[in-house]
Amino acid sequence: MGGIDWGDAPTWVAGAFAAAAAYYARGTLRSQQKQIREQREFIAEQSATMALERAELSAAAEDRRTAQARQIRMRLQTAGGRDDGGGGRVGYDHWRVHVDNGSDSPIHDVHMRFGTAYVAMSATEQEAASLPNAGRRAPRVHLIGPRRTVTFESQRGTEAFVDNNRPNVYFTDDAGVRWHLDQDGKLEEHPQGQPE
Repeated sequence: MGGIDWGDAPTWVAGAFAAAAAYYARGTLRSQQKQIREQREFIAEQSATMALERAELSAAAEDRRTAQARQIRMRLQTAGGRDDGGGGRVGYDHWRVHVDNGSDSPIHDVHMRFGTAYVAMSATEQEAASLPNAGRRAPRVHLIGPRRTVTFESQRGTEAFVDNNRPNVYFTDDAGVRWHLDQDGKLEEHPQGQPE
């Protein structure tokens, strides 16, 4: 019985090179898999960062969009009433509402409603109250300038009528967005084409 034939030297050399090539191919494959995993992690981090930046930019854009509208204030007071017989007044019979434009830009198409059915009876620009005609304007005011105030008055009625018909103001900001501000100071965008 003879010994095991282990082959010739060229076969051994070829086998060694094949084993080395397989070893290096395996190492290269693992290295590429590691790089792909790191790239995926990097892309995921970048995506999360970009999502946060988009959210911040969107919030900043929304702040800019609503900045002027948030500077419009409505100050409410009841007025009128009846004579108490001793030279004083008792109760109230209408609303007097001051709309203050605290922004640096005008607001347009200002419309005051009391309840759902009544519009303002008059509007007076406070800065012109001492002028002839007392600075009175039409009840629907086309423009209130920056840092200006217009006072709207409702029709007269009983205290219950006044209490049940609270003021709401509608206006368009300088960017063309229509807004609704209610008696509680709640500001919301008013959809175009919806009745006021």
